[in-house]
Amino acid sequence: MKCILIFDHLNDVLYAKYNKKFSKHARKLSREQGFISDGRDDDELSSNFLIQHFSPIVTSQQLMNCQFGNSYTSVQCKDGTNIVFNQYMGYLFVQIGLNDVNWLQRTLGIFITVVKHLCGPNVSILKKNKSNALLLSRLLDTWMQLQDNDQAFLLEAIEQLMVNVDLTAASLKALQDAVDKLKTVTEFSRIHAMLLVENKFLSLYSSRGAQELSAGDIMFLSLMCEAFYLAPADTSLVESTESEDADESSGDEFYSPQSSPQGSPFQTRREYSRPTEDSSQVELHSSPIRFLDISEADGIVSQVVLLMGSGITYNPHVVHICPLDEGVHLLLMFEIGNVMVSSGLYEVFHYLNVLQSVRLQREMDEVKHTFDNLESGIKKVFEGLKKIRHIRPEVENCQRKLHSKWDFMRKKYLEYIKTTDSECLLRVEASTAPFMQDLKELLQLTCFDNKMIDIGRDAVLAVASTVKHRLSDFSSFLKVKALRNFTLGSRASLTINKYLEEFPGLVHFLYIDRFNHRITAPSLDFNSEETTSLTKKKIWTMVEFSRAHLQEGHTAIMWKDTTFNYAYFLWFEDSSASPMKPKVFPTATLKNFPRPGILCGDFYQKLTEVCFPKTSLSKVHCYELYCIHLGLATSTCVLEQSRRLAATIWEVTGMPSNPIDLL
Repeated sequence: MKCILIFDHLNDVLYAKYNKKFSKHARKLSREQGFISDGRDDDELSSNFLIQHFSPIVTSQQLMNCQFGNSYTSVQCKDGTNIVFNQYMGYLFVQIGLNDVNWLQRTLGIFITVVKHLCGPNVSILKKNKSNALLLSRLLDTWMQLQDNDQAFLLEAIEQLMVNVDLTAASLKALQDAVDKLKTVTEFSRIHAMLLVENKFLSLYSSRGAQELSAGDIMFLSLMCEAFYLAPADTSLVESTESEDADESSGDEFYSPQSSPQGSPFQTRREYSRPTEDSSQVELHSSPIRFLDISEADGIVSQVVLLMGSGITYNPHVVHICPLDEGVHLLLMFEIGNVMVSSGLYEVFHYLNVLQSVRLQREMDEVKHTFDNLESGIKKVFEGLKKIRHIRPEVENCQRKLHSKWDFMRKKYLEYIKTTDSECLLRVEASTAPFMQDLKELLQLTCFDNKMIDIGRDAVLAVASTVKHRLSDFSSFLKVKALRNFTLGSRASLTINKYLEEFPGLVHFLYIDRFNHRITAPSLDFNSEETTSLTKKKIWTMVEFSRAHLQEGHTAIMWKDTTFNYAYFLWFEDSSASPMKPKVFPTATLKNFPRPGILCGDFYQKLTEVCFPKTSLSKVHCYELYCIHLGLATSTCVLEQSRRLAATIWEVTGMPSNPIDLL
């Protein structure tokens, strides 16, 4: 039984995604409690059903958060059902499932991250814009498939495709020429071009002045690419032939949207080319994006999203995903809008939400402090709008309305802070809703203008064709290389084979450079039943076990079962690869950190900041190493091999490093 819901401050359902078992269970409860009298057993639930069932606990959650600042994080039921809660911009996110609380909280956190990229601070758009809601569901389905089959998505890291220097240089030069061409023929000056091969990172080129893409941005773009181009099975609302037990254990049998990726994400792909006469005969579920309101002319998928970059707010980009060959994709990202406007709007939405909470708690010092931050954010928005050379009439009109409402709100807030008069508070509350509507309108006009998608589209098509031609000589090699980046059993590469022969008893390892979130790990063969049933299960369990202990403050652990020995290490180095010992380790505050990973917030950056409070982040490198050895290997052998593996991994990655004592 699985379900994800989003509620607004009025307890209205903005978004719902659930599987058939949840639907049946909800209808059964509704009949028992007299909410419905008919005997129908439809798969789709109305918003009224969900509001009737969840209104008590949602109201309680909102009250605990607003009045006391002490909201629930999870509820565990006797029958094994778990409910987890999270909040973003005043909207309540709820997930229900039979998985453990940590897994549900991680999934919900990643779900919120995807919402941020698609909607920004205006989550309510999901109720009005069906396309965004369906795309959100599609991305969540794809992430669930990938995190269950892809080591990089499991660890929330980027897997670099390992190719020789000449091939890397050729791909980078093709991207540089593409960006230079686009700068001359379009109105965009801040552009990124990236190549992905089977969701593995090949190369990235950014124009001068473009904001740096974060590792989380690259993972989200990779997720988008996989979501659009994985060929899905038919997952329409039909009676499942699987047993109830299978339904419980299935992680992806949701019923929104109708098209969801099934099976291994690397089994089948569908590429989209120029529409043909027969294309209209294709059924709805045959394409993962036919039901989405997304531009898909000439096989190129385009969407406006927000990317984090190296800052703390999201900036709008038009993303064009161009299929060059099966599994090979060129991604072009055009930075649009004004950074001051987008970041200022984000701050205004955030502090308006905080202000509503502290206002209810009558904490006047917090009200004054939050109001000052809100005023700073709105000033940033207006200053950013002034710097736009050719402002559109609709934006200018929205700006005037916003300015007028803000002047009134500001006056009443200052009166309230000075006198704490309840009448001033009532006027403030009455003016907040129309002010928020104008903010949402301005956000839509400046950050989510779909008209920007068509600007320079012909140039995008031409550039994609040129890059495809320049990579055509080795595109087949790239696809094969992506499937077997390198394996422990490989004899194709003498260098890798020679390297791995130095570690007898080593079954698998995962090495992650958390400075740039690059992962180095042998590929897994999912066509092998032995790999799927034994090794894969052990690896996924090892990662979850290690994460749980990392959140308790353990950075070096070893354990074993009847088959294997396991080891996990996290350590720090300076820029010269010399070991660094943390001055302070925040064992007591780790529970307030984001989940280990980068999509729900960069756990490792936060850890580095706290462990080395007076050191620049650019001077501290964080690393992780997971190892699986045969059960016969001794602890001494595992430790010795782990040290050598960390010290010599540059033979595979090409990045030299000095030896380090992991302990």
